[in-house]
Amino acid sequence: MAAKKDISVEDAFLRIQELIDKMEDQDISLEDSLKYYDEGTKLLKFCNDALDRAEKKLVILREQEPVEDE
Repeated sequence: MAAKKDISVEDAFLRIQELIDKMEDQDISLEDSLKYYDEGTKLLKFCNDALDRAEKKLVILREQEPVEDE
């Protein structure tokens, strides 16, 4: 599974955990380890980008909130 925009952040985190579990297997080949590592780094970038976008939206929303009189 490659990092795609149609996957949710939650599903990406679940897949990352699956990849970690697979990589912790003592019988995994180097080739498979590299393949899982590559997929995991792509998913982490996807998650980081999604979280950055969400954080920027929150900043914009906070700036648009009306100021309440004290």
